[in-house]
Amino acid sequence: MALLLYRIGHFSYRRHWQVLSAWLVLLAAALTLGLTLGGQMEESFDIPGTESQNALDRLEQVFPQVAGESAQVVVAASDSIDNYRDELNDIAKQIEEVPRVEQALDPYSEYATGTLSEDGKAAIIQVQFESVSKDQLEEPADQVREVADQLKDHGLKVEYGGMLYQNLEYGLTATELVGVAFAALVLFVAFGSVAAAGMPLAAAITSVGVTMGVLLFITRFVIVSSATPMLAVMIGLAVGIDYALFIISRHRKQLASGMEASESAALATGTSGSAVVFAGATVMVALFGLTIVGIPFLSVMGIAAAAGVFMAMLVSLTLVPALLGIAGERLRPREGSRAWKRETGQNKRPTMGRRWVRLVMRAPILFVLLVIGLLTVAALPALHMQTSLPSGKGEAEGNTARDAYDIVTEHFGEGTNGPLLVMLDITQMDNDTLVDDLEKIRDEVAAVDGVELAGDALPNPTVDSAIIQVIPTTGPDDPATMDTVQRLRDLAPQIEDNYNAVSSVTGMTAVQIDITDRLNGALLPFAGVVVGISVVLLTMVFRSLLVPIKAAVSFLLSAFAAFGLTVLVFQDGVVGEILGIVPGPIIAFLPVLLLAIVFGLAMDYEVFLVSGMRESYVHGHTAREAIEEGFAGAARVVTAAALIMFFVFAAFVPEGAGVIKVIAFGLAVGIFFDAFLVRMTLVPALMTLFGDRAWTLPKWLERKLPNLDIEGEQLREHLDAARWAAEHSSGIAFDQLQLRAGKRGTEPLDVELPAGGILLASGDPLDRKLLADTIAGRLEQGSGSGHVLGRSLPGDSPALVSRVTRVDLGNLDDRSRDLDLGQLLARHGAFATRMFRSEAPAAATNAALQRANEVLAELGETLRLDRSSRLELLEPLPRAVAQLSIALAEQPEVLVVDLGQLGSASTQSLIADIVRAIDLLAVNQRSGQLVTVVVCGSHLNLHSTQTALARSTHQRESRELALIGKELR
Repeated sequence: MALLLYRIGHFSYRRHWQVLSAWLVLLAAALTLGLTLGGQMEESFDIPGTESQNALDRLEQVFPQVAGESAQVVVAASDSIDNYRDELNDIAKQIEEVPRVEQALDPYSEYATGTLSEDGKAAIIQVQFESVSKDQLEEPADQVREVADQLKDHGLKVEYGGMLYQNLEYGLTATELVGVAFAALVLFVAFGSVAAAGMPLAAAITSVGVTMGVLLFITRFVIVSSATPMLAVMIGLAVGIDYALFIISRHRKQLASGMEASESAALATGTSGSAVVFAGATVMVALFGLTIVGIPFLSVMGIAAAAGVFMAMLVSLTLVPALLGIAGERLRPREGSRAWKRETGQNKRPTMGRRWVRLVMRAPILFVLLVIGLLTVAALPALHMQTSLPSGKGEAEGNTARDAYDIVTEHFGEGTNGPLLVMLDITQMDNDTLVDDLEKIRDEVAAVDGVELAGDALPNPTVDSAIIQVIPTTGPDDPATMDTVQRLRDLAPQIEDNYNAVSSVTGMTAVQIDITDRLNGALLPFAGVVVGISVVLLTMVFRSLLVPIKAAVSFLLSAFAAFGLTVLVFQDGVVGEILGIVPGPIIAFLPVLLLAIVFGLAMDYEVFLVSGMRESYVHGHTAREAIEEGFAGAARVVTAAALIMFFVFAAFVPEGAGVIKVIAFGLAVGIFFDAFLVRMTLVPALMTLFGDRAWTLPKWLERKLPNLDIEGEQLREHLDAARWAAEHSSGIAFDQLQLRAGKRGTEPLDVELPAGGILLASGDPLDRKLLADTIAGRLEQGSGSGHVLGRSLPGDSPALVSRVTRVDLGNLDDRSRDLDLGQLLARHGAFATRMFRSEAPAAATNAALQRANEVLAELGETLRLDRSSRLELLEPLPRAVAQLSIALAEQPEVLVVDLGQLGSASTQSLIADIVRAIDLLAVNQRSGQLVTVVVCGSHLNLHSTQTALARSTHQRESRELALIGKELR
């Protein structure tokens, strides 16, 4: 991973203008696509599989006239509402004529339930819309409002209730720019450079722009809530700035130490970029985990936010090194400046981070108890947390949905704001007693504890279903309403036994209760899955059990502390007025959403902070020294990253609407608790107590876990190997290179074979295979240094796949038995062409045949090969020449030849002739260069083979002879 990112960094740095242009084109295309072809945001709280949702789906089929969106025109009078009966009736008729309105029920209608207040001063006109998408109801809802506002001319107060009139549209405001401004200030303080501070902002804005454009376009096909884009913006801005910050910070530090700019950008992308990839993957795992809850709108939120994180990762790994390339040497701190002293550690006084960690390490137990105590106290209010979905009660005063809610509560009781529907399947009921039985069912429903009023049972036109409107005594977000719904559902078996009617409870209040119930029930399983997966990932990263367990458990402390503070402010109303908060239940999906996002971001800080400690420990520092060095090296960057996230999230709180306000607040305090109390204080204190035990892992587990190497140790080893390869310009070079596969290995080998030379290697089949696989880049060496064609092993192994060809002269594969020589030459020759084709041109095949026959003639063979020759029918020498010609048709730069059975069963003279044939044939026809050759056999007589080949080659000046004989052991 680190090597791949290093190469991406190099590419982006060198081709910075092309990469920048590509991102600008992508940004423009995404925004154009989203703004011109995108759909409309829509709130949908469907929850498949629940009783309420199944009943709603059936309602749409059998009672379409009541299946769509509903609204309430709430009217209050200073005197008796009966004085305005005619006006209310007239307005109801006018509303019913509005397009998309299915029904407007006069409060005095015999079919109306609970629409006239007992005090005689208020009435409700129930408005039922057609079952269409909400964006199609925007204009009809406005027309209803225009019609009903005529009642104000009679001195009546008119407000509007229902989701259509709630403020569920969330957009960016000027206050969000304050968060970006704070982020810019933090970046400038961290870097001391305007250019360096501007790059993370540019990167984050680019990633957010692309994400938003794609998300807006997707709304054409998928239902996306208004809160989803805002969540994607918050997460995208925060992680986009952070990820770029980590890479640029490493780059600046390396520049200050004197590293060449392009190499520094690539190395920063390879090392810090590896941590970015892992951190981003952890955040995405947590966000994708929202899909396991099984609620569509929440799944879309999680996927959209994860897409924002993914885009931030791509931007950080490609656009950021391109911006570094554009800046070039301008980012290098001037020697002697404050920035230079800070980056190189030349400050005489210890940094604030170093002083803080030393203080923590002096009394680790005290700090552990202090942090745990503070977080526990902050978490206590979470014990009485109440959750529900957005309602008019949560709107700000002055909003019509909030005012309608208050009027209904004052004159009708809060339960009228959350009516329920009892739906009846009456197909099996007795037709003779149907009317009486429906009346009895209605009476039983009305008798349920918690029911204020139950309307008459209304059958549909086909008389297969009926509905009863139920007004509970408590409001839609009151826990007692959940008990009322459950009691109504518990009544179902009794109704079925007595009347053969199947009942179910639905309506928006029942849907909200079901969603809340599912979310609360999914919280712990979700936390277990996400935390469990992340513990496994952290175990791979840190090669430790204590560190990931500590990371997960300490995160839970900060998460529940964030829950507690959110409950204190948003539910209990402490300092809520200052922030413009209406106290009430917490948004039902906040706990699981906050758990997912804060967990992912917390693991970012864990990785960036603790990876530095592990790097120091691996490089020989004691456990305490490693904690200090790792913390001091990462503290400034982690502090800046946490402050940036805090300010970005906090900026959405003052002016943010409903859902976004509480989410932003929860994320802001969660980040603050986790970054400054947990990661910057609790972590070094616990690591001090752990000592060397922090970096231990059972041997059996260490063997099974892959090494992710986010510290870039393997990258540094590769760069050292690449420098060694550059110093040895030969075709193949080994310096004490040990060939190894599993438990089998050879003695260290020393080889210096010039390009175009021939290496003769004698050994048993397994050792020869080790050599061939290593040269072909398919096997990692055990120890030592090596390169093939200047490509270091094993780091540049992929580059060798198309440059190295292997051939076994002792065996024929199935294809070599099924096809004739002409077909084999054409098929293998196709690999050498630059175009996609199945066979090489006939001219190339004929030329290869001609050359093979010339070599056979020079070796004294009378047999001539043609296109129809079959390999299995040829004698050993002609067959070997044919096989070599087939392999060389691929135009390799290195040819590895295994003599196979020929090496043990044939005479040395035959082997010498084969080696001579190799010498004569091994020329890359495309480049005209001699092919570097490795010949392996079981019992090669190295001296006699070298002598025969030298005698042959000495007569030609085309190959600079470099024969090396090696015994493989």
